[in-house]
Amino acid sequence: MIFAEFGITPIINAYGTNTRLSAGPLADEVAEAMRAAATASVDILDLQAAACREIQRATGAEAGFVTSGASAALLLAAAACLARLDAGAMNRLPVTREGRCEFLISRSQRNMYDRAIETAGGRLVDVGIPDRVSGAGVRDASAAEFADAITPRTAGILHVAQPRAEPPLREIIAVARAAGIPVIVDAAAQLPPAENLRRFIAEGADLVAFSGGKAIGGPQASGLLAGQGVLVASALAQMLDLDLPASQFRAPAEFSALSQLAFFPRTGIGRSCKVGREEVMGLLVALRRFTAEDAATRRARWQARLDAVRVASGLEFEAGMAGEVPLLWLRVPDAPAMEARLRAGCPAVHVNPARLAEGILTINPVSLHDRDCARLGELLRAALAE
Repeated sequence: MIFAEFGITPIINAYGTNTRLSAGPLADEVAEAMRAAATASVDILDLQAAACREIQRATGAEAGFVTSGASAALLLAAAACLARLDAGAMNRLPVTREGRCEFLISRSQRNMYDRAIETAGGRLVDVGIPDRVSGAGVRDASAAEFADAITPRTAGILHVAQPRAEPPLREIIAVARAAGIPVIVDAAAQLPPAENLRRFIAEGADLVAFSGGKAIGGPQASGLLAGQGVLVASALAQMLDLDLPASQFRAPAEFSALSQLAFFPRTGIGRSCKVGREEVMGLLVALRRFTAEDAATRRARWQARLDAVRVASGLEFEAGMAGEVPLLWLRVPDAPAMEARLRAGCPAVHVNPARLAEGILTINPVSLHDRDCARLGELLRAALAE
Protein backbone atom coordinates (compact mmCIF):
# COMPACT_ATOMS: atom_id res chain seq x y z
CA MET A 1 0.00 0.00 0.00
CA ILE A 2 1.30 3.46 -0.93
CA PHE A 3 1.02 4.79 2.65
CA ALA A 4 3.62 2.31 3.91
CA GLU A 5 6.18 3.71 1.47
CA PHE A 6 5.98 6.99 3.38
CA GLY A 7 5.80 5.51 6.86
CA ILE A 8 2.06 6.09 7.33
CA THR A 9 -0.15 3.50 9.03
CA PRO A 10 -3.81 3.60 7.93
CA ILE A 11 -6.43 3.80 10.66
CA ILE A 12 -9.71 1.96 11.07
CA ASN A 13 -12.39 4.61 10.70
CA ALA A 14 -15.50 3.67 12.66
CA TYR A 15 -16.21 7.35 13.34
CA GLY A 16 -17.92 8.22 10.05
CA THR A 17 -17.33 10.72 7.27
CA ASN A 18 -15.09 12.94 9.35
CA THR A 19 -12.76 15.23 7.38
CA ARG A 20 -10.00 14.95 9.99
CA LEU A 21 -10.00 11.18 9.43
CA SER A 22 -10.14 11.49 5.62
CA ALA A 23 -13.65 10.00 5.42
CA GLY A 24 -14.04 6.60 3.81
CA PRO A 25 -12.54 4.54 0.98
CA LEU A 26 -13.60 5.37 -2.55
CA ALA A 27 -15.50 2.86 -4.64
CA ASP A 28 -13.33 1.30 -7.34
CA GLU A 29 -15.38 3.03 -10.03
CA VAL A 30 -14.79 6.44 -8.45
CA ALA A 31 -11.07 5.86 -7.95
CA GLU A 32 -10.74 4.69 -11.55
CA ALA A 33 -12.56 7.79 -12.81
CA MET A 34 -10.04 9.96 -10.96
CA ARG A 35 -7.09 7.97 -12.30
CA ALA A 36 -8.40 8.17 -15.87
CA ALA A 37 -9.06 11.91 -15.55
CA ALA A 38 -5.45 12.45 -14.50
CA THR A 39 -4.16 11.16 -17.85
CA ALA A 40 -5.48 14.02 -20.02
CA SER A 41 -5.92 17.79 -20.01
CA VAL A 42 -9.28 19.49 -20.46
CA ASP A 43 -10.64 23.02 -20.42
CA ILE A 44 -11.85 23.44 -16.83
CA LEU A 45 -14.81 25.59 -17.91
CA ASP A 46 -15.95 22.83 -20.29
CA LEU A 47 -15.49 20.33 -17.47
CA GLN A 48 -17.59 22.41 -15.08
CA ALA A 49 -20.25 22.79 -17.78
CA ALA A 50 -20.48 19.00 -17.94
CA ALA A 51 -20.62 18.92 -14.15
CA CYS A 52 -23.43 21.46 -14.29
CA ARG A 53 -25.52 19.14 -16.47
CA GLU A 54 -25.06 16.27 -14.01
CA ILE A 55 -25.87 18.49 -11.04
CA GLN A 56 -28.97 19.84 -12.79
CA ARG A 57 -30.22 16.28 -13.26
CA ALA A 58 -29.46 15.29 -9.66
CA THR A 59 -30.78 18.41 -7.91
CA GLY A 60 -33.29 20.07 -10.22
CA ALA A 61 -31.34 23.32 -9.86
CA GLU A 62 -30.85 25.82 -12.66
CA ALA A 63 -27.08 25.35 -12.44
CA GLY A 64 -24.28 23.98 -10.34
CA PHE A 65 -20.60 23.16 -10.28
CA VAL A 66 -18.03 21.16 -8.33
CA THR A 67 -16.04 22.83 -5.56
CA SER A 68 -13.21 21.70 -3.31
CA GLY A 69 -15.68 20.97 -0.49
CA ALA A 70 -18.87 22.18 1.17
CA SER A 71 -17.03 24.97 3.01
CA ALA A 72 -15.68 26.21 -0.32
CA ALA A 73 -19.20 26.11 -1.68
CA LEU A 74 -20.42 28.27 1.22
CA LEU A 75 -17.61 30.79 0.70
CA LEU A 76 -18.39 31.03 -3.01
CA ALA A 77 -22.12 31.26 -2.33
CA ALA A 78 -21.56 34.21 0.00
CA ALA A 79 -19.27 35.86 -2.56
CA ALA A 80 -21.97 35.45 -5.20
CA CYS A 81 -24.58 37.10 -3.00
CA LEU A 82 -22.19 39.97 -2.20
CA ALA A 83 -20.96 40.69 -5.72
CA ARG A 84 -23.57 39.21 -8.09
CA LEU A 85 -22.17 39.84 -11.63
CA ASP A 86 -20.39 43.07 -10.74
CA ALA A 87 -16.74 42.40 -11.64
CA GLY A 88 -15.61 45.45 -9.67
CA ALA A 89 -17.36 44.19 -6.56
CA MET A 90 -15.71 40.79 -7.09
CA ASN A 91 -12.32 42.49 -7.19
CA ARG A 92 -12.93 44.29 -3.90
CA LEU A 93 -13.99 41.28 -1.84
CA PRO A 94 -13.64 40.66 1.07
CA VAL A 95 -14.06 44.43 1.33
CA THR A 96 -17.56 45.63 0.51
CA ARG A 97 -18.70 49.14 -0.19
CA GLU A 98 -21.68 50.60 1.61
CA GLY A 99 -24.60 48.30 0.98
CA ARG A 100 -25.57 44.72 1.48
CA CYS A 101 -22.94 42.72 3.35
CA GLU A 102 -24.82 41.05 6.23
CA PHE A 103 -26.16 37.50 6.39
CA LEU A 104 -28.85 36.59 8.90
CA ILE A 105 -28.59 33.26 10.72
CA SER A 106 -30.56 31.70 13.53
CA ARG A 107 -28.46 31.95 16.69
CA SER A 108 -29.13 28.26 17.41
CA GLN A 109 -27.55 27.31 14.06
CA ARG A 110 -24.17 28.99 14.60
CA ASN A 111 -21.30 26.57 14.01
CA MET A 112 -17.59 26.45 13.25
CA TYR A 113 -18.16 26.25 9.50
CA ASP A 114 -20.13 29.47 9.08
CA ARG A 115 -16.83 31.32 9.10
CA ALA A 116 -16.78 30.66 5.34
CA ILE A 117 -19.37 33.43 5.01
CA GLU A 118 -17.12 35.86 6.85
CA THR A 119 -14.08 34.82 4.81
CA ALA A 120 -15.85 36.01 1.69
CA GLY A 121 -16.50 39.40 3.27
CA GLY A 122 -19.92 38.83 4.80
CA ARG A 123 -20.92 39.64 8.36
CA LEU A 124 -23.12 37.20 10.26
CA VAL A 125 -26.03 38.65 12.22
CA ASP A 126 -27.61 36.36 14.83
CA VAL A 127 -31.39 36.18 15.05
CA GLY A 128 -33.48 34.86 17.92
CA ILE A 129 -32.50 33.06 21.11
CA PRO A 130 -31.24 29.44 21.35
CA ASP A 131 -33.10 28.43 24.52
CA ARG A 132 -34.53 25.32 22.84
CA VAL A 133 -31.00 24.10 22.13
CA SER A 134 -29.25 25.35 25.27
CA GLY A 135 -31.89 23.86 27.55
CA ALA A 136 -32.82 27.19 29.11
CA GLY A 137 -36.31 27.14 27.64
CA VAL A 138 -38.32 26.18 24.55
CA ARG A 139 -37.99 29.18 22.26
CA ASP A 140 -35.92 29.59 19.11
CA ALA A 141 -35.81 32.11 16.29
CA SER A 142 -39.06 32.75 14.42
CA ALA A 143 -39.70 33.79 10.85
CA ALA A 144 -41.15 37.07 12.11
CA GLU A 145 -37.87 37.82 13.89
CA PHE A 146 -36.00 37.22 10.64
CA ALA A 147 -38.32 39.62 8.84
CA ASP A 148 -37.73 42.21 11.54
CA ALA A 149 -33.92 41.78 11.31
CA ILE A 150 -33.73 42.55 7.59
CA THR A 151 -32.19 45.94 6.81
CA PRO A 152 -30.77 47.62 3.68
CA ARG A 153 -27.45 45.95 4.59
CA THR A 154 -28.86 42.39 4.48
CA ALA A 155 -27.25 40.41 1.64
CA GLY A 156 -28.91 37.08 2.37
CA ILE A 157 -29.90 34.44 4.89
CA LEU A 158 -27.84 31.38 5.84
CA HIS A 159 -29.89 28.35 6.84
CA VAL A 160 -28.15 25.29 8.28
CA ALA A 161 -30.25 22.32 7.23
CA GLN A 162 -30.98 19.92 10.05
CA PRO A 163 -34.11 17.90 10.83
CA ARG A 164 -34.96 20.14 13.83
CA ALA A 165 -33.78 23.46 12.40
CA GLU A 166 -35.88 26.47 13.33
CA PRO A 167 -37.48 28.34 11.72
CA PRO A 168 -38.39 25.83 8.99
CA LEU A 169 -36.78 26.52 5.62
CA ARG A 170 -40.14 27.22 3.93
CA GLU A 171 -40.83 30.04 6.38
CA ILE A 172 -37.35 31.49 5.91
CA ILE A 173 -37.77 31.43 2.13
CA ALA A 174 -41.13 33.21 2.35
CA VAL A 175 -39.50 36.00 4.36
CA ALA A 176 -36.55 36.21 1.97
CA ARG A 177 -38.78 36.33 -1.10
CA ALA A 178 -40.78 39.20 0.34
CA ALA A 179 -37.54 41.12 0.94
CA GLY A 180 -35.88 40.17 -2.35
CA ILE A 181 -32.83 38.54 -0.77
CA PRO A 182 -31.33 35.08 -1.42
CA VAL A 183 -31.21 32.08 0.92
CA ILE A 184 -28.08 29.92 1.18
CA VAL A 185 -28.58 26.41 2.58
CA ASP A 186 -25.70 24.59 4.24
CA ALA A 187 -26.62 20.97 3.53
CA ALA A 188 -23.10 19.60 3.82
CA ALA A 189 -24.07 16.52 5.83
CA GLN A 190 -27.74 16.20 4.88
CA LEU A 191 -27.30 13.09 2.74
CA PRO A 192 -28.83 10.56 2.96
CA PRO A 193 -31.69 10.63 2.23
CA ALA A 194 -30.96 11.10 -1.46
CA GLU A 195 -34.21 13.08 -1.75
CA ASN A 196 -32.44 15.97 -0.01
CA LEU A 197 -30.47 16.59 -3.20
CA ARG A 198 -33.71 18.04 -4.60
CA ARG A 199 -35.62 19.01 -1.47
CA PHE A 200 -33.97 22.34 -0.65
CA ILE A 201 -34.00 23.56 -4.24
CA ALA A 202 -37.64 22.51 -4.56
CA GLU A 203 -38.50 24.47 -1.41
CA GLY A 204 -37.02 27.59 -2.98
CA ALA A 205 -33.42 27.85 -1.76
CA ASP A 206 -31.28 30.04 -4.00
CA LEU A 207 -27.97 28.26 -3.32
CA VAL A 208 -27.32 24.89 -1.67
CA ALA A 209 -23.93 23.52 -0.59
CA PHE A 210 -23.32 19.76 -0.30
CA SER A 211 -20.22 17.82 0.69
CA GLY A 212 -18.94 15.42 -1.94
CA GLY A 213 -16.78 13.37 0.42
CA LYS A 214 -19.48 12.21 2.80
CA ALA A 215 -22.44 9.98 1.87
CA ILE A 216 -22.16 10.74 -1.86
CA GLY A 217 -18.89 8.82 -1.77
CA GLY A 218 -16.81 11.24 -3.81
CA PRO A 219 -13.28 12.52 -3.19
CA GLN A 220 -12.80 14.02 0.25
CA ALA A 221 -11.74 17.38 -1.24
CA SER A 222 -14.94 17.82 -3.23
CA GLY A 223 -18.35 19.39 -2.87
CA LEU A 224 -21.00 20.97 -5.01
CA LEU A 225 -22.87 24.23 -5.17
CA ALA A 226 -26.28 24.22 -6.84
CA GLY A 227 -28.97 26.80 -7.30
CA GLN A 228 -30.10 29.89 -9.17
CA GLY A 229 -28.27 30.37 -12.46
CA VAL A 230 -27.00 33.94 -12.09
CA LEU A 231 -25.73 33.35 -8.55
CA VAL A 232 -24.03 30.09 -9.55
CA ALA A 233 -22.34 31.88 -12.46
CA SER A 234 -21.09 34.59 -10.11
CA ALA A 235 -19.72 31.99 -7.71
CA LEU A 236 -17.98 30.14 -10.53
CA ALA A 237 -16.44 33.35 -11.91
CA GLN A 238 -14.85 33.95 -8.52
CA MET A 239 -13.16 30.53 -8.56
CA LEU A 240 -12.19 30.14 -12.23
CA ASP A 241 -8.83 30.96 -13.77
CA LEU A 242 -9.84 33.73 -16.18
CA ASP A 243 -6.30 34.58 -17.28
CA LEU A 244 -6.98 34.67 -21.02
CA PRO A 245 -7.64 37.31 -23.67
CA ALA A 246 -11.25 38.44 -23.45
CA SER A 247 -11.69 37.72 -27.16
CA GLN A 248 -11.07 34.02 -26.50
CA PHE A 249 -13.75 33.65 -23.82
CA ARG A 250 -17.04 31.99 -24.67
CA ALA A 251 -19.57 31.46 -21.92
CA PRO A 252 -21.06 27.96 -22.21
CA ALA A 253 -24.84 27.68 -22.28
CA GLU A 254 -24.79 26.19 -18.77
CA PHE A 255 -23.27 29.42 -17.44
CA SER A 256 -24.62 31.92 -19.96
CA ALA A 257 -24.86 34.63 -17.29
CA LEU A 258 -21.06 34.92 -17.40
CA SER A 259 -21.46 36.88 -20.64
CA GLN A 260 -22.97 39.69 -18.53
CA LEU A 261 -19.61 40.48 -16.91
CA ALA A 262 -18.46 43.96 -17.98
CA PHE A 263 -14.85 42.77 -17.70
CA PHE A 264 -12.96 39.84 -16.26
CA PRO A 265 -12.38 40.14 -12.52
CA ARG A 266 -8.94 39.54 -11.08
CA THR A 267 -8.22 36.12 -9.65
CA GLY A 268 -11.19 35.78 -7.34
CA ILE A 269 -11.55 35.44 -3.61
CA GLY A 270 -12.50 31.83 -4.30
CA ARG A 271 -9.30 30.95 -6.13
CA SER A 272 -8.13 28.82 -3.21
CA CYS A 273 -11.37 26.85 -3.60
CA LYS A 274 -10.38 25.58 -7.04
CA VAL A 275 -10.89 21.93 -7.84
CA GLY A 276 -8.96 19.71 -10.24
CA ARG A 277 -10.18 17.51 -13.05
CA GLU A 278 -9.62 14.41 -10.92
CA GLU A 279 -11.96 15.59 -8.15
CA VAL A 280 -14.60 16.77 -10.62
CA MET A 281 -14.77 13.45 -12.44
CA GLY A 282 -14.58 11.45 -9.21
CA LEU A 283 -17.49 13.39 -7.75
CA LEU A 284 -19.61 13.10 -10.90
CA VAL A 285 -19.19 9.33 -10.98
CA ALA A 286 -19.93 9.13 -7.26
CA LEU A 287 -23.01 11.32 -7.69
CA ARG A 288 -24.36 9.03 -10.39
CA ARG A 289 -23.75 6.01 -8.16
CA PHE A 290 -25.40 7.66 -5.18
CA THR A 291 -28.54 8.71 -7.05
CA ALA A 292 -28.85 5.31 -8.77
CA GLU A 293 -28.66 3.29 -5.55
CA ASP A 294 -31.83 2.86 -3.53
CA ALA A 295 -31.87 3.50 0.20
CA ALA A 296 -32.52 -0.13 1.12
CA THR A 297 -29.43 -1.33 -0.75
CA ARG A 298 -27.31 1.34 0.88
CA ARG A 299 -28.55 0.45 4.38
CA ALA A 300 -28.02 -3.26 3.73
CA ARG A 301 -24.38 -2.64 2.80
CA TRP A 302 -23.79 -0.62 5.96
CA GLN A 303 -25.63 -3.17 8.11
CA ALA A 304 -23.51 -6.00 6.72
CA ARG A 305 -20.39 -4.22 7.96
CA LEU A 306 -21.88 -3.83 11.43
CA ASP A 307 -22.92 -7.48 11.48
CA ALA A 308 -19.33 -8.48 10.66
CA VAL A 309 -18.06 -6.35 13.55
CA ARG A 310 -20.61 -7.87 15.93
CA VAL A 311 -19.78 -11.45 14.99
CA ALA A 312 -16.00 -10.94 15.18
CA SER A 313 -16.18 -9.21 18.56
CA GLY A 314 -18.57 -11.57 20.32
CA LEU A 315 -19.80 -8.52 22.28
CA GLU A 316 -23.31 -7.34 23.06
CA PHE A 317 -24.20 -4.13 21.24
CA GLU A 318 -27.29 -1.99 21.09
CA ALA A 319 -28.64 -1.10 17.66
CA GLY A 320 -29.07 2.56 16.83
CA MET A 321 -29.83 4.80 13.88
CA ALA A 322 -28.66 8.21 12.67
CA GLY A 323 -31.18 9.06 9.98
CA GLU A 324 -30.79 6.25 7.44
CA VAL A 325 -27.45 5.09 8.85
CA PRO A 326 -27.50 2.04 11.18
CA LEU A 327 -25.16 2.24 14.19
CA LEU A 328 -23.80 0.00 16.93
CA TRP A 329 -23.68 1.31 20.50
CA LEU A 330 -21.34 -0.39 22.96
CA ARG A 331 -21.79 0.37 26.67
CA VAL A 332 -18.56 -0.02 28.64
CA PRO A 333 -17.50 0.77 32.24
CA ASP A 334 -15.02 3.52 31.30
CA ALA A 335 -15.80 4.69 27.77
CA PRO A 336 -13.23 7.54 27.59
CA ALA A 337 -10.40 5.21 28.67
CA MET A 338 -11.40 2.52 26.20
CA GLU A 339 -11.73 5.05 23.40
CA ALA A 340 -8.22 6.29 24.20
CA ARG A 341 -6.85 2.72 24.14
CA LEU A 342 -8.40 2.15 20.73
CA ARG A 343 -6.85 5.34 19.33
CA ALA A 344 -3.46 4.42 20.77
CA GLY A 345 -3.41 1.01 19.13
CA CYS A 346 -1.81 -0.08 15.89
CA PRO A 347 -3.78 0.25 13.77
CA ALA A 348 -5.48 3.12 15.56
CA VAL A 349 -9.24 2.75 15.82
CA HIS A 350 -11.42 5.84 15.79
CA VAL A 351 -15.01 5.50 16.99
CA ASN A 352 -17.60 8.26 17.20
CA PRO A 353 -17.19 9.96 20.61
CA ALA A 354 -20.57 11.73 20.67
CA ARG A 355 -21.91 9.63 23.57
CA LEU A 356 -18.75 8.98 25.55
CA ALA A 357 -20.12 10.93 28.51
CA GLU A 358 -22.97 8.38 28.64
CA GLY A 359 -20.51 5.47 28.66
CA ILE A 360 -21.22 4.55 25.04
CA LEU A 361 -18.89 3.97 22.09
CA THR A 362 -20.60 4.52 18.72
CA ILE A 363 -19.65 2.47 15.66
CA ASN A 364 -20.59 4.12 12.35
CA PRO A 365 -20.20 1.88 9.26
CA VAL A 366 -20.17 4.51 6.49
CA SER A 367 -16.38 4.95 6.33
CA LEU A 368 -15.45 1.41 7.32
CA HIS A 369 -13.69 -0.67 4.71
CA ASP A 370 -15.13 -4.17 4.41
CA ARG A 371 -11.69 -5.66 5.03
CA ASP A 372 -11.46 -3.87 8.41
CA CYS A 373 -14.71 -5.05 9.96
CA ALA A 374 -13.51 -8.33 11.46
CA ARG A 375 -10.30 -6.70 12.71
CA LEU A 376 -12.34 -3.93 14.33
CA GLY A 377 -14.41 -6.52 16.19
CA GLU A 378 -11.26 -8.19 17.50
CA LEU A 379 -9.74 -4.89 18.62
CA LEU A 380 -12.94 -3.89 20.42
CA ARG A 381 -12.93 -7.18 22.32
CA ALA A 382 -9.25 -6.82 23.20
CA ALA A 383 -9.63 -3.21 24.37
CA LEU A 384 -12.58 -4.14 26.57
CA ALA A 385 -10.62 -7.04 28.07
CA GLU A 386 -7.90 -4.63 29.16
